[in-house]
Amino acid sequence: MYKAVIEEAKQKMQKTCDFYQKDMLSLRAGRANPQILDKIMVDYYGTQTPLKQMGNISAPEPRLLTINLWDTKAIPLVEKAILKSDLGLNPSNDGKVIRLVVPELNEERRRDLTKLVRKGAEEAKVAVRSIRRDAMEQIKKLKKDSQITEDDQRKAEDELQKVTDAKIKDVDRIAADKEKEIMEV
Repeated sequence: MYKAVIEEAKQKMQKTCDFYQKDMLSLRAGRANPQILDKIMVDYYGTQTPLKQMGNISAPEPRLLTINLWDTKAIPLVEKAILKSDLGLNPSNDGKVIRLVVPELNEERRRDLTKLVRKGAEEAKVAVRSIRRDAMEQIKKLKKDSQITEDDQRKAEDELQKVTDAKIKDVDRIAADKEKEIMEV
């Protein structure tokens, strides 16, 4: 009975970790990574369209991204969207391809990015703990409704705590990896 509650909590916690990891991929670390453009939406014929659906994005060099749009008339729209984003990149084009040079990160920007990583990690941990709290309440309700015994309740709470600890370790690992990547010169 309680195993379903724990399994559901485990899946929700995994989704939280996955979301945090995806969020960290879009954080610029001084290296050209096409995924930093995943969040950019372009106002294309009155519709907010993800940039990655408008063309091919590649990283031919470590500090360069190229965007090959299928509709070259959209180049000014894409440039405008990139300039409006918080990436701090200046697009240039030759009429066919948009080029984004990813500048080297200075020390101050690296510190700011590590603060963002830590803030995101803390938010992910809070979300995981919130999922644990909800699952604990469900387990207590099962006990109150006499659907499980006190021993089962204790076993379920211990199991849930182990799952929570493992997911928080995952978040910490993701954060540590990203911080290491950012501080790499």
